[in-house]
Amino acid sequence: MQNTAGSIRIASETRKMWWIDVALLGAALATLVSSVYFLFFPGGYRGGRNPWYGMELIFNRATWDAIHTWGGVLMIAVIVLHLVVHWPWFVRMGKRLISEARGGCGCMNRYGRFNLALNLTLGLLFVLAAISGIVSLFLPHGQGVASALLWSRRSWDIMHTWSGTLMTIVLVLHIGIHWKWIVKVSRNMVRAMWVRGVTSPSSQQDVLPA
Repeated sequence: MQNTAGSIRIASETRKMWWIDVALLGAALATLVSSVYFLFFPGGYRGGRNPWYGMELIFNRATWDAIHTWGGVLMIAVIVLHLVVHWPWFVRMGKRLISEARGGCGCMNRYGRFNLALNLTLGLLFVLAAISGIVSLFLPHGQGVASALLWSRRSWDIMHTWSGTLMTIVLVLHIGIHWKWIVKVSRNMVRAMWVRGVTSPSSQQDVLPA
């Protein structure tokens, strides 16, 4: 990544990862904000015992439900793409762990072990949140059917809530340890887009005298 004659060059791989991360952040924010809405404003009339029944906060409940559903679907798609792009890294780290377990070079430092453990934890929580979310999406009312899938609907809801909550915490840690890379690449991406916009033919129109 370097400046040449006023231009900013960013490796194509870095550019691709940045756009994937931007899409993932957008999907995660949509899912998180809608999750907070459902957490503080639970549904169901409950015989009049729910004071928040029909509560609208910017959007109605149906719209929040759509935001949560499609945000989650987009998040699953982008995370799968994210894993595919980073798969060589996981393979490389896995080989190092196996080598160390067999008394090999021991070339993975403490940061590498922590980063790998954090990513594996994040992946596991994502799988739990995705599976429980899919069960809730396709089996919204079937108590008997949901119970046949290992647990009751309430158990699936609890899994979805807590796996999503823990995933958010681990994601914050993940962003924290990569914060310098995020800031550096984001700054250069914004500058590159700005330079491209300023130097584009459409922005260099001749101004004729009156």
